[in-house]
Amino acid sequence: MHSSAIAGACAGLVSSVLTCPLDVVKTRLQAQEGRRRPTAVSAPIADVAAIPSVEAQRYLGLRGTLRKIWADDGIRGFYRGLGPTIFGYLPTWAIYFSVYDSCKTILARDVAGSGEEDFVNHIVSAMTAGAASTVCTSPLWVVKTRFMLQSSRSSVQRYRHTADAFVQIYRSEGLRGFYKGLLPSLLGVSHVAVQFPLYESFKSLARDRVGRDDLTAAEILTCSSSAKMIASVTTYPHEVLRTRLQMQPRGEGRTYSGVWQACKTIARDEGVRGFYKGMTVNLVRTVPSSALTILTYELIMQHLTHPDPA
Repeated sequence: MHSSAIAGACAGLVSSVLTCPLDVVKTRLQAQEGRRRPTAVSAPIADVAAIPSVEAQRYLGLRGTLRKIWADDGIRGFYRGLGPTIFGYLPTWAIYFSVYDSCKTILARDVAGSGEEDFVNHIVSAMTAGAASTVCTSPLWVVKTRFMLQSSRSSVQRYRHTADAFVQIYRSEGLRGFYKGLLPSLLGVSHVAVQFPLYESFKSLARDRVGRDDLTAAEILTCSSSAKMIASVTTYPHEVLRTRLQMQPRGEGRTYSGVWQACKTIARDEGVRGFYKGMTVNLVRTVPSSALTILTYELIMQHLTHPDPA
């Protein structure tokens, strides 16, 4: 467990720094209201302006969003929320890989080890690890989302730094404010329940093909990116739901009263496409990020468990 925590934390640090700009783009695209099929009952953009950057702004695709962030905030705009992102990814992946590896070991003790049983083991382990890391780190991800949505041109509810964001959210929303979007985040456990069993299966197939246990970096990247791509496409709507719920203010300015109402509102006002806002950017960001995270984790684990002889 100790090795898994160290390797997971290092992997989270590397991927968070390298992919932060695309994470900002993805978050802003997810958060904005859809222009498609506006209705009289749709909340205007100003109603959700408690998260600063959403006021009357439109982010039009990857290029348009990149240009707008650059025009509004410069290079610093692409690294908004980097602090809470780093402090979020470190414990998230440390907890995730520790719980995941521990569950796999515990469940494998009483299992004969057939392919089908191993796959179930990986699903249960992935879901347990995903739930544990999600509950433990939810406050950090709420702060990260708020940071990434605010623009330097906005004067509404500015967060000066990470500590200030924690204080302001606590004062205005209480402890519940740090757990906004927790339910859709927990529903997102389905993502890792798809991704990691697939990754383990692809890795097993690769080992059988090459005839060795330790895979090369290219082989690990291929297995992890393939699994991530499939999982992302199949479970993406929960990402949109989580972001929409986390970004809204408390009280009268609320657009969504809960997960089910958010689903109905998005479907009515934006159609099916509303559940896939920012998916292209998300894939561009998360596939290399996940592949890099898993590669870093695997290489560090190889070093920690099989150190080179002096």
